[in-house]
Amino acid sequence: MNELKVIYEDNHIIVVEKPPNIPSQSDKTGDIDMLTIIKQFLKEKYNKPGNVYLGLVHRLDRPVGGVMIFAKTSKAASRLSEQVRNKTLKKEYIAIVDGKLKEKKGTLENYLLKNEKTNTSKIVQEKVKNSKYAKLDYEVIKYQKDIDLSLLKIFLHTGRHHQIRVQLSGIGHSICGDQKYGTRGRGKQISLWAYKLGIEHPVTKETMIFTDIPEKIGPWVVLKDTNIM
Repeated sequence: MNELKVIYEDNHIIVVEKPPNIPSQSDKTGDIDMLTIIKQFLKEKYNKPGNVYLGLVHRLDRPVGGVMIFAKTSKAASRLSEQVRNKTLKKEYIAIVDGKLKEKKGTLENYLLKNEKTNTSKIVQEKVKNSKYAKLDYEVIKYQKDIDLSLLKIFLHTGRHHQIRVQLSGIGHSICGDQKYGTRGRGKQISLWAYKLGIEHPVTKETMIFTDIPEKIGPWVVLKDTNIM
């Protein structure tokens, strides 16, 4: 595990970069997770005996990297969780997808059904039992003709299971390196990254925006000479 990259920290919150392939919280694999990593970081930084409080406010899929915020107090956790519920907390992503999209900007609206056994989701008709409405906006930032890949910026209106991956795959532009829904670069690292997070500070009420982009290696070399902020 590389050293934790802290983007911002105060007495109430800590904002970090979650590297790809690390779970947001402990799961059945028993692999090291972000909650454990940050608790250990805080324990050592402040020389704290006993347990350190850290509240998980939102999650990123294990293969996805990017900005995550954690609460350092129960009050901050409660207020940030409320922002997740009322959609005050805003998340934006970048993704590299297969092919050239017809429209420079667009909105995708579908109903998704999760299969608990396979841990996958699929697009279904609206009236299918247990299906959930999913909506996102996308904007094409760049199309690289020589490799037939597009760089997208994505804004989520809803936070459904594997939503971005399923909806983009559904229009024939799956994310490069997506092992579950992709057609290209399978077995490689998924090219999906949570690059921007906006919140209202749980105590000061200040509007705060945090950004973080991946290293410009692998498919992410398309970020070179590109301003996505």
